[in-house]
Amino acid sequence: VVFFIIGSLCFLLTACKTSWEPAEGRLMSVFAGDVHSERPLPEYPRPQMVREGWKNLNGLWEYAIRPKDADAPQHYDGNILVPFAVESALSGVGRPVGSENKLWYRNTFRIPRSWKHQRLLLHFGGVDWETTVWINGKRMGTHRGGYDAFFFDITDALHDKGDQKIVISVWDPTDDGWQPRGKQVNRPRSIWYTSVTGIWQTVWMEPVPEPHIIRYIVTPDIDAETVSVRAFCEVVSEGMRIRVRVRSKGRNEGEHTGPADERITIPLRNPRLWSPEDPFLYDLEVELLDRQDSPVDRVIGYFGMRKISLGKDENGITHLMLNNEPCFHLGPLDQGWWPDGLYTAPTDDALRHDIEVTKELGFNTARKHVKIEPDRWYYWCDQLGLLVWQDMPSGDEYIGRKDPDIIRLPESAAQFELELKRMVEDRGNHPSIVIWVPYNEGWGQWDTGRIADLVKSWDPHRLVNAASGWTDRGVGDVQDIHAYPGPAMPEPEADRAIVLGEFGGLGLPLRGHTWQDEDNWGYRSFSSVEALTEAYEDLMHKLTPFKDRGLSAAIYTQTTDVEIEVNGLMTYDRARIKMDPADVSRINRNFLSSSAGM
Repeated sequence: VVFFIIGSLCFLLTACKTSWEPAEGRLMSVFAGDVHSERPLPEYPRPQMVREGWKNLNGLWEYAIRPKDADAPQHYDGNILVPFAVESALSGVGRPVGSENKLWYRNTFRIPRSWKHQRLLLHFGGVDWETTVWINGKRMGTHRGGYDAFFFDITDALHDKGDQKIVISVWDPTDDGWQPRGKQVNRPRSIWYTSVTGIWQTVWMEPVPEPHIIRYIVTPDIDAETVSVRAFCEVVSEGMRIRVRVRSKGRNEGEHTGPADERITIPLRNPRLWSPEDPFLYDLEVELLDRQDSPVDRVIGYFGMRKISLGKDENGITHLMLNNEPCFHLGPLDQGWWPDGLYTAPTDDALRHDIEVTKELGFNTARKHVKIEPDRWYYWCDQLGLLVWQDMPSGDEYIGRKDPDIIRLPESAAQFELELKRMVEDRGNHPSIVIWVPYNEGWGQWDTGRIADLVKSWDPHRLVNAASGWTDRGVGDVQDIHAYPGPAMPEPEADRAIVLGEFGGLGLPLRGHTWQDEDNWGYRSFSSVEALTEAYEDLMHKLTPFKDRGLSAAIYTQTTDVEIEVNGLMTYDRARIKMDPADVSRINRNFLSSSAGM
């Protein structure tokens, strides 16, 4: 009897620790049923810099919500499915946190024996917003930033064997603070959405040798027919070198070895260029070599040979160019929200799905709107061929169309600049990204000219759209206006491309697929698929003359419905593409194939 009771208690405790089901949500995506608590988002999270050894820590953790100034909890509230934000249905919790509280996580993990005598790095793809990590009671450090990947070297805090204990605290002021936050608010409404607190991207570990590669920058040059790689390494001693190999479909295209702290350039004769029509990628291998030229560390990745630039037509009007040819950018405003995962797609297939639908509908571009996605979203854009305008997540104060730039507090200014630089560095190797967008519609707009120049200095090989929507300061590579429903265009310029950064917003709520049953919102609302399709075709017909007069891009609002917004090409649950894809593709491809005026 005693043994039976003890066994039953052990079973119940284990069941409590491993049980999970989604919290009650207003709407679930069609991918929700593919989420499993044992292996949520199991894919390698950093596809441009792959090492063989790694361990995914996604899964069930313990969580607790406590007052901001309280000590670490002794008892936790229950289980949470990492990496889904605590407010989301897929976390299994579905609770708000608020700026007056902290969110705590606790878990244990074990180190594979094969990792012995190596440094161990603990990686976080994204945690919103201020994160402190302890390993076995030892504080590893604090990171501020909701969108950038970070890691801690936890080697010196590990036990020799057995369970290793990890505790994490996260504080997120959401819209009570000045930090970059995108469209999250504590009280969702209109175009403002549910807050996202805590871990929302993959948590993982990898072993590395003491001298190892931290990151690399790859720079394609289609005019010179070369690719350059500069690796940044840790604990490198004199005489160590970097070897770079380029392959194409298993065939060796070039190899070069040079000093560890210098740029290495490899010629690529007659390179195959990356484009939305032909998203060809070269394989890349970067090795750190010791003095005897034996490999110490090795990472593999990929790159695309492509060029984004400006060029003039015969009338002196500046256009967007891809690979030295005019290229009109047509695509949706992509906000990257999910009804069940909020900031986090339920699965990698779900992440890929939105890009596949965008391509199926005949678009060649997406503007990633005031959010930075996990690395794998850009990986799929690279693989499938989608041009990306990448927004910086907005924060701090707003200004009107005729107002001067805001004055930021020093702490706000420093944090914005830091997170902006991290975005450019973290995502800068993706060929799909062609334009950086620091500001949207005056939100947080500060020191515009200097910020545009700063981004250009960090990445001189891409274009900068300094201020999308309004409050143009005459800087950057692009003048961008928004018009709903539109279309409209700025006056052509000699030195900057002119673009329509947002237009459309044609709404259609489909019953059974909306965040709420009534009072959904769109810039214009329609009651049938036929009426929506007719309005979309009319909109694109009106846009065509602007293309001939010098317009270089148009961004349609938007990829999906988001909470009470019903302007999406798809429903929020991804169950329905609202218009017939064949009709939308025909309309878009006819538009793109029409005269470009060059």
